[in-house]
Amino acid sequence: MKASLPAYDRKSLTPGIVHIGLGNFHRAHMAVYLDDLFALGESHDWAIVGAGVRAPDARMRDALKAQDCLSTVIELDPSGKSARRIGAMIDFLPVEPDNASLIAAMTRPEIRIVSLTVTEGGYFVDSTGAFDPASPEIVADGANPGKPATAFGAIVAALKARRAAGIAPFTVMSCDNLPGNGHVAKAAVVGTARLSDPGLADWIAAHVAFPNGMVDRITPATGPRERAMAAEFGLGADPVPVTCEPFRQWVLEDNFPSGRPALEKVGVTFTPHVHAFEAMKIRILNGGHAIIAYPGGLKGIHFVHEAMADPVIRGFLDAVETREILPIVPPVPGQDLTDYKTTIIARFSNPEVADTERRLCLDGSNRQPKFIVPSIRDVLAAGGKAEGLTLLSAMWCRYCFGTTEAGDAIEPNDPNWDLLQATAKAAKANPAAWLAMAPVYGDLAQNAGFVARFAEALNFVWSHGADAAMRRYIDKV
Repeated sequence: MKASLPAYDRKSLTPGIVHIGLGNFHRAHMAVYLDDLFALGESHDWAIVGAGVRAPDARMRDALKAQDCLSTVIELDPSGKSARRIGAMIDFLPVEPDNASLIAAMTRPEIRIVSLTVTEGGYFVDSTGAFDPASPEIVADGANPGKPATAFGAIVAALKARRAAGIAPFTVMSCDNLPGNGHVAKAAVVGTARLSDPGLADWIAAHVAFPNGMVDRITPATGPRERAMAAEFGLGADPVPVTCEPFRQWVLEDNFPSGRPALEKVGVTFTPHVHAFEAMKIRILNGGHAIIAYPGGLKGIHFVHEAMADPVIRGFLDAVETREILPIVPPVPGQDLTDYKTTIIARFSNPEVADTERRLCLDGSNRQPKFIVPSIRDVLAAGGKAEGLTLLSAMWCRYCFGTTEAGDAIEPNDPNWDLLQATAKAAKANPAAWLAMAPVYGDLAQNAGFVARFAEALNFVWSHGADAAMRRYIDKV
């Protein structure tokens, strides 16, 4: 087997984008779309210059610079794997504590987009989802704006330099899996600027574009298995190959005052209705991940596709999606929600991806309030009982107790694990203690019907097990 190489002359590329955060998702998503576009002979002035703002990013830089900034992307199609070398990135900036090289690069007139994948947790938001200017790193950047340590401080410094030089601002494009990611990025950039230069903050708010976007592709972490795959394709000892599912999706607002690549030619959807696509993905896909995560974790299942092969977990996913989630997802232009659900189930079932249940269980204290609790609220507001979603929340509580149903220890799997475990232990005798976590459940603890159903579900999971609880829900008509 051999990997395909870029179908264009990389020497013809010139930079138009600085991308901060060269993790697996970016290299399997945005970089692939651009590689496809360049292969059409289009937009060769939009190549990527990579960047990082954390010390570990230097290891990625060293690995990619050693292979001429080429990334190996292996698509894990059940009918047969394929590999390609992605050539959309032509340089990777030095990773420096003061981000001097990054600021200088973003100040260059030919850079018209600065994009980011800094993870959902990298936007310095508080428990309400609002930007937190009191975050220590942001406070430090506000006190020393000429030598910022964060991506947002560096963006502010570059925009300040461009304004002073009379250079039009670049567009800031978040590619992270966040609702309203453009709004979140704007809040972070403007909020950081306001700490040191309120006038600049106002100028950024008025003149810099922050398009919202929805991104989707499952990209497992890289380990020995993935490196061995790269070797099978004749790529030697590539230390940082990326594996991913065949499916990918990118939906963007067309808000790029300084121009953009012609990404619509390679399957990117430009629409003013990003929020509708976003709601569909968050409720059906991200919510679906949670629905299969915790029963699988309690049963000691390792891989996601193994959980999907369990008829009870698969049946529970289908039933909750069909009965409770699909009815409260607003219509999406050009999308059939039932077909989308069917696609999600097929994606979760792909054995080649080898995604893990533990990864899906990670960071529930951050994910549940984004992906599950809003659906519970909407079902209740529509007059429903949200019994399946409530059961899922109860299984999350049981998981956070810290043992599987076989009695094996569950290693810490959340930044707030100590609090979650202590609360789960208290909830075994007093289920309402779990719902008292206001950052997760807000005022749902005051909804007597929800509280009663949660208590009943948690008690049933403890006394009869997750399987019996899911079967009871599936069998309800």
